[in-house]
Amino acid sequence: MAGFFELKTSKDDQTFFVLKAGNGQVILKSELYTTRAAAENGIASVQKNSPLDERYERAVSKSGKPFFNLKAGNHQVIGTSQLYEAEDGRDNGIESVKTNGSSTDVRDITE
Repeated sequence: MAGFFELKTSKDDQTFFVLKAGNGQVILKSELYTTRAAAENGIASVQKNSPLDERYERAVSKSGKPFFNLKAGNHQVIGTSQLYEAEDGRDNGIESVKTNGSSTDVRDITE
């Protein structure tokens, strides 16, 4: 089963998206956007940049857990992963975003 995006609304009425793998697990979460159009542009940026290995910033949190950011060509963060227990988990997450990030399946669950 292919991955998909979900458009959502935060408690303070901002819009964001998540990219989910085919099994429904969240593999990337966006920042909060003030407009739906901006969030849709973020999805388009994931679709464009996710196949490119150089767009991934591999990092470690202050608590020592690996994670990654997907960045656009202008170096702005498009989305951030969860925290992983080990680097191989993070690397598998990157591969999942590469596989699922070009999905055109966008599900609107905004309220």
